[in-house]
Amino acid sequence: MSRWFIYAGLILVAIGVVLHFAPNLFNWFGRLPGDIHSQSENGRVFIPITSMIIISVVLTIIINIFKR
Repeated sequence: MSRWFIYAGLILVAIGVVLHFAPNLFNWFGRLPGDIHSQSENGRVFIPITSMIIISVVLTIIINIFKR
C-alpha cells in the first residue's frame, strides 16, 4: 500500500510542477464538447462528462501499467 501512496504523490507533484510552470497548457480541459455548462441569474451548473471520461481512461491505463 505504501507504494501506491508514493506513486500517487509523485504523480501529484509532477502535475503540480507542470501546472505551475505552464498554467495555460490545460486551458482546453473542461471546455470539451460534451461538458455541460448552464448559467442563470441564480447560479451556475457545470457537469464535465467528457473531461471525466478522459481522466478515467488515462487513470485506467496508468494503473494497468503499474500493475504489471
